Amino acid sequence: MSPLIAALQDPAAYPHPAPAPRLIETHISWVILAGDYAYKIKKPLDLGFLDFSSLDKREFCCREEIRLNRRLAQDTYLGVVAISGSPPRIGGSGTVLEWAVKMRAFPAESTLDREVEVTTEQIDAIADRVARFHQEIAAVPVESDFGSVAAIHAPMAENFRQLRAIRPEGKAWIEDGDALLARLEAWSEAEGLRLSSHFIGRKQQGYIRECHGDLHLGNIAWVSEVRSPPQEGDRVREPREAAAAPLIFDGIDFNPGLRCIDVISEVAFLCMDLAHRGRTPLAWRFLNRYLEHGGDYSGLAALPYYLVYRAMVRAKVAAIRASQENADFSAALSYLQLAHHFTQGAGPAMVLMHGVSGSGKTSMSQALLEGLSVPVPTIRLRADVERKRLFGLNALADSRAQGKDLYSREAGERTLARLLALTHGLLADGFPVIVDATFIKRDWRTSFERLARAHALPWCIATLQTSPEESQRRVSRRQATGLDASEAGLEVLAAQLAAIEPFAADERPHVVYLDDDPDRALEQIRACHAALPSQP
Repeated sequence: MSPLIAALQDPAAYPHPAPAPRLIETHISWVILAGDYAYKIKKPLDLGFLDFSSLDKREFCCREEIRLNRRLAQDTYLGVVAISGSPPRIGGSGTVLEWAVKMRAFPAESTLDREVEVTTEQIDAIADRVARFHQEIAAVPVESDFGSVAAIHAPMAENFRQLRAIRPEGKAWIEDGDALLARLEAWSEAEGLRLSSHFIGRKQQGYIRECHGDLHLGNIAWVSEVRSPPQEGDRVREPREAAAAPLIFDGIDFNPGLRCIDVISEVAFLCMDLAHRGRTPLAWRFLNRYLEHGGDYSGLAALPYYLVYRAMVRAKVAAIRASQENADFSAALSYLQLAHHFTQGAGPAMVLMHGVSGSGKTSMSQALLEGLSVPVPTIRLRADVERKRLFGLNALADSRAQGKDLYSREAGERTLARLLALTHGLLADGFPVIVDATFIKRDWRTSFERLARAHALPWCIATLQTSPEESQRRVSRRQATGLDASEAGLEVLAAQLAAIEPFAADERPHVVYLDDDPDRALEQIRACHAALPSQP
């Protein structure tokens, strides 16, 4: 331990109460928890992808850390402070010895990488926050180098170079690690070349933005949200109870090339991290909820590439830590194995969710997208969400309050065309797709059947049988809460029940009758896809 870090273990080093300061060390920084605050000090390192080798560089990165992280954690990142004096003190007098980022402390055990169980509510809240963040931040200038084909390829290649430089000579690594590195490098080079035009288009379309850059569970805490006090005129005068919310912190400050990236690369990082922790269903839940916000389905063409890249980043970090601590490299190997898993693909397939409003299609399709998605995600397209997107509305907007008729014949035709176009693109990119619509009309089903045949892939119609009375109860309950994208009320439900067109003879081999058991439904869909050959 350096003398300066040792000196900062003294409570007297702080201008505020700091009983028993506690040190947390990472591969690039020291963080000292001191009372109500935390002080982050950058290690004097030059690792190629970061350079903290001089005091001036460390100060600059501290100030960048404040600027960047206040976007997602305004109340946590308080400022940059000098460490001066003899013995060293936070805010001491004299020559500056070091710089630190001052943060409001939160419990270390509140980060989600320490949670025994990450909940669906937490994942949904994170997806909502990340989607909003990506919509708020500006695109980088098109003339910049960020997001260019070379800028995307360079860090991937650097990962391979650095891993080879620090890899151990042990038998386990030589037999597994070197072979995996060779296969992954060949795949990455070929895939990067194939995606070159996609990368160019993404930059031109404004999807390269100054992101967080390091979005994994270790950088997300679940903490009580600070709420504003009641304002004059509020009916409720009692103190407001703080709600728990995601606190996303520790974005990349040291290398703009690692944060000025495609938003899908950022999303891929958390998906990869969840998959590495054995929580793949949550990974694809996060992805699908994020996509429903912005509709960036075209970005998924490069998702496997970015999943591999993110796994390689963590493999490198794990290898650096292992070399610093003289530990084994099993963690690095596990990330390489996951990266290889992401290269395997699963082949496209299509599921059409069939049933009137209130039949349970959306709940069941949620279970299906989480359960069917190995090793690549199943993507769900919701007619209710895409219909609103066509009218410039977010998923929970009230279209009637804005004078828009979302259930007209014209709106239906536009929605069908959008769903077909999105499905075509996703299938072409190799993703299984669930289309969540009523599909009570034969012409809608026929349009998607033609698409399945054009792509020569298996498809099925998953129908949920619910009594009209139960559908009415569900629709009424949903309307009362206002927490779902669907605005179909009892009048729309009645019209749907009167308009159901039975399955034709050529459709029946593809129909799967589901009950309310998600596990049984997964088995039925898997069996259907296995039994049905790809359509000629």
